[in-house]
Amino acid sequence: MNPTTEPGRRRRLGILLICSMSLLIVGLDITAMNVALPTIGNELDADLSWLQWTVSAYTVVMASFLMLAGSMADRFGRKRVLITGMSVFALASGLCATAPTVEWLVAFRVLQGLGASMLNPVAMSIITNTFTEPRERAQAIGVWGAVFGVAMALGPVVGGTFVSTIGWTWIFLMNIPLGLTAIGLMMRFVPESRAPAPRRFDPVGQTLVVALLGSLTFGVIEGPAAGWTSAPILVAFGMSTVSLVGLLTYEPRREQPLIDLRFF
Repeated sequence: MNPTTEPGRRRRLGILLICSMSLLIVGLDITAMNVALPTIGNELDADLSWLQWTVSAYTVVMASFLMLAGSMADRFGRKRVLITGMSVFALASGLCATAPTVEWLVAFRVLQGLGASMLNPVAMSIITNTFTEPRERAQAIGVWGAVFGVAMALGPVVGGTFVSTIGWTWIFLMNIPLGLTAIGLMMRFVPESRAPAPRRFDPVGQTLVVALLGSLTFGVIEGPAAGWTSAPILVAFGMSTVSLVGLLTYEPRREQPLIDLRFF
């Protein structure tokens, strides 16, 4: 199909809207969850540290695996990875809604963050692969950014409405029909694509990124309760320092690094 024709344009706009759904779902989940934290703490008898983990576990895992997800999509297929990520996200959302304790909620949020890591970078790759003309690509990316802004603004409203009416679990349950709808649309309309020369995996770099973000987050969250000079906190900050040094020394030596330090 000629991409300059009207049907081709409608097809590209449809792909943009479908991919934007992933950003909308993730953005809503992040901000809506924050509104529900006091209620979750009361119902699951969770202290402040565990409530912080319900947010941080999700964001740390998502941030840690963003680059790996992009590399997997380039190698195994962007559509396949996007559908996998949305499936994991929807499944984890259902598990979060049924979590009996805050510890289980944190564990399910880890799984949810893993699914979320496959959504945004992969959807962006599909958009840039679909919109090849510079002007249209710039407009598509602008719509992409606007969707995220709308999601971040709507999140507190949606979260507050659910908490005050039908319950905080619906913050997660709403992701299931949205996710299933997105998966159906992806399977039907989004074309499969791969990078002509995908980058090689960087397991050492990936391990260092996870260790850096995880240990630093643990130290910041648990430091006030455990004491900033306690052994676990010092070990956590020591591990984050070692991981950072490892990244700065190892990544520049790789021909295809996980993180290209020249961007910084």
